[in-house]
Amino acid sequence: MPALPTTGPLAGLRILDLTWVLSGPFATMTLSDLGADVIKLERPPFGDVSRTTGPLVEGESGYFFSVNRGKRSISIDLKSEEGKDLFRQLIGEVDVLVENFTPGAMDKLGLGYEALSQVNPRLIYAAISGYGQTGPMAKLPALDVIVQGAGGVMSITGEPGGAPTRPGFSLGDIAAGLYCAVGVLAAIREREQSGQGQMIDISMLDCQVAILENAYMRYHVTGDTPQPLGTRHPTAVPFQAFPTKDGHLVLALAWGVPNQWALLCAELELPELIDDERFATAQARSANHEALEPLLIDAFAKRTTEEWVTALQPFGMPVGPLNNIPTAAALPQLADRDALVPVEHHTIGTTPLPNTPVKLSRTPGGIKGTSPDMGQHSAEVLEELLGLDAGAVRELIEREVVRDERAPVDLG
Repeated sequence: MPALPTTGPLAGLRILDLTWVLSGPFATMTLSDLGADVIKLERPPFGDVSRTTGPLVEGESGYFFSVNRGKRSISIDLKSEEGKDLFRQLIGEVDVLVENFTPGAMDKLGLGYEALSQVNPRLIYAAISGYGQTGPMAKLPALDVIVQGAGGVMSITGEPGGAPTRPGFSLGDIAAGLYCAVGVLAAIREREQSGQGQMIDISMLDCQVAILENAYMRYHVTGDTPQPLGTRHPTAVPFQAFPTKDGHLVLALAWGVPNQWALLCAELELPELIDDERFATAQARSANHEALEPLLIDAFAKRTTEEWVTALQPFGMPVGPLNNIPTAAALPQLADRDALVPVEHHTIGTTPLPNTPVKLSRTPGGIKGTSPDMGQHSAEVLEELLGLDAGAVRELIEREVVRDERAPVDLG
């Protein structure tokens, strides 16, 4: 079976991926879409736990499919000495290793960064964890929602006065995955100059703090604790979602654009607000939003979302509908930019998956193919990277050091 086609700016970069569930797989998926050859190493007999995460189609996980597309899978028993030896040999042939285990887990196997850097001094070793490799919380378990809570994200999400709310996607995992990909690219660039690899320590909590925009700044400058504001912005008004006659509209009045407030008031049939000193500037409107918001809500409720968009867009106002996922998926804009591309899976079928949003003019990336079965490429990778012949690979499979889809482990 030939290797997956590799094109894009990272073509030629080889990544050994020990990650599981989301933060790590999202990082390596991002790099795979940009051309890297990602070899996902899964430990037998079960592999990545997300293979059992719903939605399931005839036992196959759509979740796993979505974040592991375009990768190759090998399965090696890293608890055996023979498996560890194979692993070290692979380390000599790859550029990057990515893992998202609890800090110290790889060291217990004798396969931590210090040991592996002796095998391959050019190795870039990226580790994602809940709280990082150092500090008093380093060994504590943490999943997405835990670090969202710890970092303050949920304390500023939701409706004013309401319960803390988790955003509708795994912000803790995704942010860590993206920062990990950035870190890998930065380390590759530095290695071109120094010839040396290094370790990348990604803390999910650190990433939550980093993406909290101006919340930490506002707290330290003003001393006020940021609170949930619904869809509203803390310093720009109007900058939120409003209910309309048939749905919701999202409006964000731009800073520094003259006459937009006056034009909006005229269109809303609220001309008396134009010269009202309480609403004359963005700062004033923010300070007096409790008086202003009900007036805007009543006005927007008089027309449909489409009518408002049609009326306000000619003024150059950032405005649009609040779409649900099916409506957004059907946008011609997404189709024009190949933002969702069909990917075929042997069990799940052909499914549109989010493509890489990084559009490069000369060396474009993209999804290279479906997600692998566990150990699907074990023989292929060991033959390709280590030069093992078919007989040697077969012996490893028979001794259960290696698992291959053509010789599945009996789990009964």
